[in-house]
Amino acid sequence: MEVQSFVELEKALINQEKTIEITRSFMATHAIILPPETTLKGKAQENGVLPSLMFEHSDGVGLTRDNQISDLNIQAPEQQKAVFTTGLDEALGHFEFHHLTVSGQFSFIMRKGSMSADVVMDDIHVLTSDTRGYLEQPQKYGVNVLQGALTVYNFNPDPDSLITLKATHISIGSMAHPVTGSGVYVAGFGDKGGRVELELLQTDKVYSTGRIPFGVADIITAAIFIVNGVHAKLVQHDGETVTFGVNDMVLDAWGTVDDWKINAPVISYGPSGVGFVNFGTVKNFVATAPIETYGLGARGYNQYDGTLENGSFSDIRTYGDGSVGVQVSKKVGKITINGNIETQGGLGNSLVKGVNVELPAYALSIKEGGYVEDLKVTGDIKTSGDEVTTFIIDDGGEIDRMVVDGKITSKGKDSKNYEMADGGRLGEHHFDLD
Repeated sequence: MEVQSFVELEKALINQEKTIEITRSFMATHAIILPPETTLKGKAQENGVLPSLMFEHSDGVGLTRDNQISDLNIQAPEQQKAVFTTGLDEALGHFEFHHLTVSGQFSFIMRKGSMSADVVMDDIHVLTSDTRGYLEQPQKYGVNVLQGALTVYNFNPDPDSLITLKATHISIGSMAHPVTGSGVYVAGFGDKGGRVELELLQTDKVYSTGRIPFGVADIITAAIFIVNGVHAKLVQHDGETVTFGVNDMVLDAWGTVDDWKINAPVISYGPSGVGFVNFGTVKNFVATAPIETYGLGARGYNQYDGTLENGSFSDIRTYGDGSVGVQVSKKVGKITINGNIETQGGLGNSLVKGVNVELPAYALSIKEGGYVEDLKVTGDIKTSGDEVTTFIIDDGGEIDRMVVDGKITSKGKDSKNYEMADGGRLGEHHFDLD
């Protein structure tokens, strides 16, 4: 059934038409709910432009069971939900979303009572969103996480509940107007509870910021957040991934990722952001583009918990005070840096597990409990800040094997190339100190 006004759309919904095709742009006076097994789609107008379904003061399109939405612009206020779930069935069924541009959050949350849902997304662009008002937030490591402009969340505590997800050609915000909150956020209920099986997440450009005030230490965001309760087979980024504000991580994992491929730059501009921070289990991480951070205390790669089995990085560069290049606090396997590890800053404030602490901008730091099986750097490890140690192994830190093809250098005043505490261990190694 074709509709070209909100009155006609409401009649089609009341009559439970199975396929509703919007042919003209119009304003909706309130949110709508798609009945089960209903498809909503747009039809290109005479000039080739897809129609816009606009919501003035409300959420947008609600889902129930086995719904599809495609070829449409959906405009809701940025603090509202452009797409949201309302279904209560035990089996929510299969959902497909194709070729959508939305303003407002794209939110797929499965709650207690619903046990299964299968979601497919392709070519979704979230223009604007502000998720600071949504209270369903993971809590771990001393922090809460803000939801994303695109959120898929199994909020059912039942460990038998499951969302399966495949999402491709996802883009979020813009360089001039990043979304507020996280960018793409996929979450299970927690370490125990409902799960998400993520077959594929493939993104193009993603831009986000939390608008978190400086000094707040217990709220974070990420441009890409794989939260606990999620098992991802493949996460791949083909456009740059960028965050701008305080505590805005770029790539963050609390869950499990089999393969993570980065084909475009990873950039953090704000204080206490981290290019790639891992609390989960990542089996293979391959970055063919650099990781760069510019803010105070904004580190390049941090292994805080869990493990990284195999990591291959391009250049890792940080520019702010307190901005460590690579910091390892847990066991990791083979790490290869195909380029340089380089920091420009000196001593500065940085967020560590929900606490602000003072850190020098070490290039490579192995903390107590940190263990690296095999480390290879094809370029240099270097620092420029004053009173900074370029490569440091703390008491209880270990490296089995380390090879640096370039040199380990420190250019700042009263700085050191290398330091190892009495309780640290460096096994087989080859590197030159400049």
